[in-house]
Amino acid sequence: MPENTLPENTLPENTLPEKTLSGSTLRTLLLALLPAIALAFVALPAQAATRTYQAESAALSGGAAISTEHAGYTGSGFVAGYTDGNKGRAATTFTVTAATAGAATVGLRYANGTTATMSLSVYVNGTKIRQISLPAVGAWNTWATRDETFTLDAGQNTIAYRFDATDLGNVNLDSITVADPVAALPYEMETAFLSGGASVATSIGGYAGTGYATGFTTPGARAIRTVTMPAAGSAATTLRYANPTGGARTLTAYVNGLKAGRLTLPAGSGWLTLTHTLTLRAGFNLIGYQYDSGDTGGVALDGITVDGAGTLAARGATVPYTEYEAEQGTTNASVIGPDRAYLTQAAEASGRRAVKLDATGEYVQFTLTRPANSIVVRHIVPDNAAGTGITAPLALYADGVKLQDLTLSSAYSWVYGAYPYSNDPAGGSPHHFFDEARARIPAQPAGTVLKLQKDASSSAAYYVIDLIDTEQVAPALPMPADHLSVTSYGAVANDTGDDTAAIDAAIAAARAQGKGVWIPQGTFVIGSRINVAGVAVRGAGQWYSTVRGTNGKGGFFASGSGVQIADLTIAGDVRYRDDAAFDAGIEGNFGTGSLVHNVWMEHVKVGMWIDSGTDGLYVAGARIRDTFADGVNIHANVRDTRFDQSVVRNTGDDGLAMFSQGAAVTNCAFTFNTVTLPMLANAVGVYGGAGNRVEDNLLSDTVTASAGIAISTRFAPVPFSGTTSVRRNTLTRTGGYEPNWGAQLGGLWIYADTADITAPVVVQDVTVSDSLHQGLLLSWQRTISGLTLDNVTISGAGTYGIEAAAAGSATASGVKVTGAASGGLNNPTGYTFVRGQGNSGW
Repeated sequence: MPENTLPENTLPENTLPEKTLSGSTLRTLLLALLPAIALAFVALPAQAATRTYQAESAALSGGAAISTEHAGYTGSGFVAGYTDGNKGRAATTFTVTAATAGAATVGLRYANGTTATMSLSVYVNGTKIRQISLPAVGAWNTWATRDETFTLDAGQNTIAYRFDATDLGNVNLDSITVADPVAALPYEMETAFLSGGASVATSIGGYAGTGYATGFTTPGARAIRTVTMPAAGSAATTLRYANPTGGARTLTAYVNGLKAGRLTLPAGSGWLTLTHTLTLRAGFNLIGYQYDSGDTGGVALDGITVDGAGTLAARGATVPYTEYEAEQGTTNASVIGPDRAYLTQAAEASGRRAVKLDATGEYVQFTLTRPANSIVVRHIVPDNAAGTGITAPLALYADGVKLQDLTLSSAYSWVYGAYPYSNDPAGGSPHHFFDEARARIPAQPAGTVLKLQKDASSSAAYYVIDLIDTEQVAPALPMPADHLSVTSYGAVANDTGDDTAAIDAAIAAARAQGKGVWIPQGTFVIGSRINVAGVAVRGAGQWYSTVRGTNGKGGFFASGSGVQIADLTIAGDVRYRDDAAFDAGIEGNFGTGSLVHNVWMEHVKVGMWIDSGTDGLYVAGARIRDTFADGVNIHANVRDTRFDQSVVRNTGDDGLAMFSQGAAVTNCAFTFNTVTLPMLANAVGVYGGAGNRVEDNLLSDTVTASAGIAISTRFAPVPFSGTTSVRRNTLTRTGGYEPNWGAQLGGLWIYADTADITAPVVVQDVTVSDSLHQGLLLSWQRTISGLTLDNVTISGAGTYGIEAAAAGSATASGVKVTGAASGGLNNPTGYTFVRGQGNSGW
């Protein structure tokens, strides 16, 4: 968000939805589509079959037992026995059947009559998947459902809910529902990134999904579709298109920002298909179709199928790594937390718990579920008296054999005092404790036990381990054709010399020759920002090519159209917050037709500051970690820009922000991102603007002065216009306390501050779980109208499910509140809720 100048009085949040199609409308659409289905190479989405399995019919062990003591259960009883006396033993194991392999939604119906959130561990086919939180629901005869997504095999599977030693237990289980995985559908073009005049249309009948991409009538129009692949190689790709022009037309195909050839699309009636072969990477890929100079365009694109492609995550980013929470591993050390109190270490940990190794021989270990040749450790080591940090080794073992020492440091963590914070311990109030260390390791197969251990040589007084990410890193990428290496202009890898001038010279030469710039394997040191416009800068991969800043300086500054930055790491040297100094990882005006993808940014002031004049920038596959201000800020006059399929963690301010300062941010979007642990402010903040979207994100663990999503006129932005869409987001353990105001902020916060909010805001299909305070807060004594709440689920709020301290009205349908500690609704201002069907608990 903008700088944290803190106003007076506050109260928090909410957003709005749209209606789903009625059954009669769906039948009419299906009948209209039947003739086109015969021509299509895709099928309409299948509806997932859902089956219910009663807990009393499952396999019970360790003290889990059938009971009928509390009313409201289904079937012939429920399963009790998850009591402290059965800790480490009690389990309920369901045997379930899936028609196909894939991600399935599993809903656990449970009761938690305590006053606190409890937890169990879930095992699928014998492998521990995760610990799940089960918020209190108010009484033992009140039942709630907790939905989780698990990957099932085709045929028979087991799903076990166990009271492990690290769990809190003390819940009852009634049943589970299991929705069959739906077979992967083609990648639709109406949900692709569209820019340069490309847009969504529905006028040509027979399309799949909800529309198709059109507008390929002028050079620059493009559609970029994200896909994921299990392995690298050539893949047959089938493009479904319409070309009613009477003659063959052309578009240019791109893969990961590189030209892959010109496609000739013959004319014909209805929807047609063209199969072509693309060379794709393992994991995340961008497949684009663009009207380049020399193309004839004039076609519509419905979608693509890619042989062997996988399914993208339903919400949040699709990532190449596997994450393991330390408190869910095996340890002989102490677990800190859970704790949400600001300035405590546990409050800054994922899930609010971590493992502390403070004696020689203490360890935490994990069993790999997928092969890995790299590791990221999110950790704390103590600061020194000067605040400049220490560096200390921590031993890494595989199956009991020491692999290497990992180098952990506090140089880029531990800040002090009041906002905007300093690096001086004399300021007191330490926080921003965690940092991350990454390393390549010898390849380890699935089933390997990786152990982090405090050996005698591990010199720090203690190590707090929050989580590890492990990944099978692919080989380094080769230099593409028509690229100039920075080493040809004097840059030297892995030394201490300043390579800024050499990289600048390579960019100037590449622009003059119409080529790209190549940053090969190694670390290249820069002492100031690299200016880039009209050229692509790419590296050998996030794990191979690093541009390292010095003294708070460095990064890339865009100053015009046609920028591409890809496949590298930007490692800054920012150690505390100074808004008047230091550099962002990537900043500037990107003009038109720019692309940033597969870039890792850490230890910078801001990950990305996307500024006025940018039109049609697409950012995908980014990892933004450990910044001292925002993760991403889309600022002022920016249009049609999308930040997608990325992970943002441990930011010093908003994880993702749109700030309409002086001019509106228009038609921009944050989609399919995972944002966790902003130290200050919100996971997502939208401050004014026109027609922007926050959709399909996973947001969790905000720390202070925070909401999961804030829709706000704070900081005097251009007021809202158009429809602001907040759809299909999951908010977990969000909200926070604003100490400057003495105010509690909700998980979802609609805040009319410097102007009323009267333009439509649609909050639809949003889940808010385990908020610190309110689930939804509307504030502060101005007007909030035009708000739609549709299918919003609020569970386990620390105070009220919904609190309203504003004038105006909202429509609410399918808004369900369970387990709110202070009650379902607090409405001191008499805010008007126009209630439709399906509301409950408030």
